[in-house]
Amino acid sequence: MLDLIKLDTNSIVPKYLQIINSVINNVSKGNAKFGDQVPSINSLSKEFYLSRDTVERAYRVLKKRKVIVSVPGKGTYIAKTQLISKLNILFFVNKLSPYKTQVYNSFLKEMGDNCHVDLQSYHSDETLFLELMTKYKSVYDYFVIMPHFRTENLSHRSFTKKVEAVINELPKENLILLDSKSSQIEGEFIEVYQDYENDIFSALESGKEKIANKYNKLTLVYPKTTFYPYPSEIVDGFRAFCSKFCFDFEIVEEISNEFQLENKSLYITIEEDDLVAVMNLVRKSDYKLGVNVGVISYNDTPLKQVLGITVISCDFEAMGVQAAKMITENVKDKVKAPFFYIDRESA
Repeated sequence: MLDLIKLDTNSIVPKYLQIINSVINNVSKGNAKFGDQVPSINSLSKEFYLSRDTVERAYRVLKKRKVIVSVPGKGTYIAKTQLISKLNILFFVNKLSPYKTQVYNSFLKEMGDNCHVDLQSYHSDETLFLELMTKYKSVYDYFVIMPHFRTENLSHRSFTKKVEAVINELPKENLILLDSKSSQIEGEFIEVYQDYENDIFSALESGKEKIANKYNKLTLVYPKTTFYPYPSEIVDGFRAFCSKFCFDFEIVEEISNEFQLENKSLYITIEEDDLVAVMNLVRKSDYKLGVNVGVISYNDTPLKQVLGITVISCDFEAMGVQAAKMITENVKDKVKAPFFYIDRESA
């Protein structure tokens, strides 16, 4: 099979990716069949004057995708060739949070056995994202991207010019954008997004009657600068709600040890640490949760359900399911993910 592998020394595509693509191409064309032996790392290295690390890297990816399999003491062989027909999907998240994991798991479940999905976090870092895209853009059939980036001053950007440029290079039939929306990505592709400003406005509006009957002031705890920043549109929607319905309001960056709770106030927290801090302050005070002081958390989790925490939340499971269905049904559309106010004891 050594003679079937072709590498272009003048290509900008990394050599390990060329090995991967060459092997898969030969399998898909029937040139390499189930049980055929793959060249050893040493022989492939010598043939193309490559380092062992380059060949090993290519073989690791092929093994992960179940294209090849190693038999100890005997060698490496082409695995069951029907696996090549599976869709190979790279699922990009900015962080491995419970919410992003929920989207990923529901997406994986809905796709079923007809695909192989790799999960990759780029930690809201533009440079890392661009490096990963350069490595993987010719390896996968589909790219599911949840775009959230951190600027130099630790604020939030859904997209940057460089990110938009590299995403625009992808075939749009292979692109799925989740969570954040962009008007700069060209062509027809799948998009399931949150509308952060209108979502928080509408969610709070659905609970307005109860909120107005119990609380005189609303406080949003929104961290302006953080390693994993949040969209500023959340603040815009909160301001718009309070202004329209004449609520006294305040926006603070964190709940410190010196923070003082106020009677008849409702606190809306974005980060889990601030939720814990508010709950601890309530326990130490003479206020009763849901009576004198209210708490609403942004985005739902099973633990919040158990603890009776009121939430305003995207339906992350529905987001993953919707994206998967649009792939399997070959539908190119832009759909807003469901967002709810879920009333529990804490508010």
